[in-house]
Amino acid sequence: MNKAASKQRKTSGKLAEMRAEYDLASMTGGVRGKYYQEYRAGHTVKIHREDGTTVVQHFGLEDGAVMLEPDVREYFPDSAAVNTALRCLIPLVSKKRRSKLKT
Repeated sequence: MNKAASKQRKTSGKLAEMRAEYDLASMTGGVRGKYYQEYRAGHTVKIHREDGTTVVQHFGLEDGAVMLEPDVREYFPDSAAVNTALRCLIPLVSKKRRSKLKT
């Protein structure tokens, strides 16, 4: 990619589109969610620098972080949407708990 195309992509504000020569329908062997469980458990990234050193970083879900399933993400695309929905459920859960404690 030349500098002009790179600059145009950065300034246009659009996400880069997939090239026409990448036909995903003709590709075989791909499995959706193949590494899902391993990713949730955390993963390690090794960064090899030009000076010969290697930096190892471990990434995992932070305390309190939640990974949404794709079908849920369609309805709740960001933190604000998730928090709003959960705040609506809090009174219902609290009432249910109180009724169980009384019986």
